[in-house]
Amino acid sequence: MGKSEKPKKLDKKGYDEELLRLQGELVQLQEWIVKQGLKVIVVFEGRDTAGKGGVIKRITERTSPRTIRTVALGTPSDKEKTQWYFQRYVAHFPAGGEMVLFDRSWYNRAGVERVMGFCTDEEYQEFMRSTPRFERIIQRSGIILIKYWLSISDEEQERRFKKRIKDPKKRWKLSPMDIEARSRWVDYAEAKDEMFAYTDTKDSPWWVVEADDKRTARLNLISHLLGMIPYEHVPVEAIELPPRQDRAYVRPPMDTQNFVPTRYEVE
Repeated sequence: MGKSEKPKKLDKKGYDEELLRLQGELVQLQEWIVKQGLKVIVVFEGRDTAGKGGVIKRITERTSPRTIRTVALGTPSDKEKTQWYFQRYVAHFPAGGEMVLFDRSWYNRAGVERVMGFCTDEEYQEFMRSTPRFERIIQRSGIILIKYWLSISDEEQERRFKKRIKDPKKRWKLSPMDIEARSRWVDYAEAKDEMFAYTDTKDSPWWVVEADDKRTARLNLISHLLGMIPYEHVPVEAIELPPRQDRAYVRPPMDTQNFVPTRYEVE
């Protein structure tokens, strides 16, 4: 969509229909990635509660985890802390015919590690110098690299934090680190700006997604992602089911097996 075009206004039903259509296109993209042996990395960054997990879930909802997989690494181990910084991320890079979605990535060093003091100034400066070169190496190796920053306002993040605190099913999403980060809003804003100054390059740009409205952000990001990788629809091959074996078989008595109790019946 060009900048002069007005966005489509969708209600809930329209959102569901458009999401389903885009997910169908993601399946087509998946088949093209497999057929062409493409290697794709998509990086998702942004503040806590910006909706990274939600959009990743919608991307993977109808695709194969063997082709499009998510990587969400935890705190590095003592051994990993002694490795080359990028090493544990490289271990999860795609082979031919795969797309990897990084739910947070090596950019942790420019964000949480920088703000919280988990890295030294020297390590941070080396990261900033090395990352553009590192990403050029990634791209020259034949990997398609796409980076998204989900942008959320202070007010909307506050609303989502409070909602998570009140909802027992979502409270687990708020770690002590998230709460601490909330108190350092400006520090994170400045860290993000500096990160962009170094790593928003012509070869590897950041794509910013306005994410105050989750459904709008999901549609816009998925639509943009589909446009970033030229693909063609792969013809579906006809599948014929082979005849089942026609041989006598006696099932073991049901009382010899352990069955899950039938607590529900859906009509």
